[in-house]
Amino acid sequence: MTASTPHTIGLPRALLYHRYGPLWRTFFRALGIKTVVSPPTSRKILDQGSALAADETCLSVKIFLGHVQELVGSCDYILIPRISDFGRGRSMCVRFESLYDVTRNLFRSSGQEFLSYNVDLLQNLEEAPAFLSLGQSLGFSPKEVKKAYSAAKKQEQQVWKARLKAQEPLYRAEGLKILVAGHSYILDDPYVGKVITDFLKQSGVIPIRADIVDRAAALKASPKLSPTCKWEFSRELVGSIALHQDQVDGIILLSAFPCGPDAMVNEILVRRLKDIPVLNMVLDGQSGTAGVETRLESFVDIIRFKEGSL
Repeated sequence: MTASTPHTIGLPRALLYHRYGPLWRTFFRALGIKTVVSPPTSRKILDQGSALAADETCLSVKIFLGHVQELVGSCDYILIPRISDFGRGRSMCVRFESLYDVTRNLFRSSGQEFLSYNVDLLQNLEEAPAFLSLGQSLGFSPKEVKKAYSAAKKQEQQVWKARLKAQEPLYRAEGLKILVAGHSYILDDPYVGKVITDFLKQSGVIPIRADIVDRAAALKASPKLSPTCKWEFSRELVGSIALHQDQVDGIILLSAFPCGPDAMVNEILVRRLKDIPVLNMVLDGQSGTAGVETRLESFVDIIRFKEGSL
């Protein structure tokens, strides 16, 4: 570690953290750099982010900004990658491309430093060389960075395979099964998405997450329901639904207000999914869960009534 190498890098526990957390933590740990992760989402964190963001900003970004606020002043750098696309027809929502610049601007007077790497396959910017550039900018040799990245990718794949293996038996389990189709940064968030899956479990339902899926297989299957969907994360969810709709009793389409891609994709899915109950639920960050629980309870009752068990 050189004199200029940061001692601590902050990781906001929001958005891409729920997809790349194992990769980031292992990469920096392999380089001998400590990481600090912001605490789980709370009302305080949401309120902090809402105060920073423009009114029309989606709930997920408001939560992200609240997590950044929690880290400001507690680390040398805060990591905010800029990810644009994974190739033609595999775009990210523009928020993932602009997030680094937006956040730096919002916190420009805080004195906090930020760190990024760029992934844009349409511009020949792939993940591996992006991490190589990131590591070298921190003062490490190419050999050290490549070794750290290799270890990080291995850990990322092991974690993901374990999650896939743990969920697969749920499709064969006895009982009422509902596929919950929402992005990982919603479903992994204890303040937003976990409320949904916890309530379903308490209602005697087996919730299955559509985002935990063989991503390559999901992308291949997605045109069955939406041949023109261009957003990578949405395509994965659409493909997961296409692969598993015959194995579940109902589907919940879960999104955060006002997500533009989800609004378009979920409307298409509502129109194209046949012979299976579908609930399109939009979360807006309001305090209290009574309204959410009432809708979920009604949806579960509809499924049970349809199947003759109510």
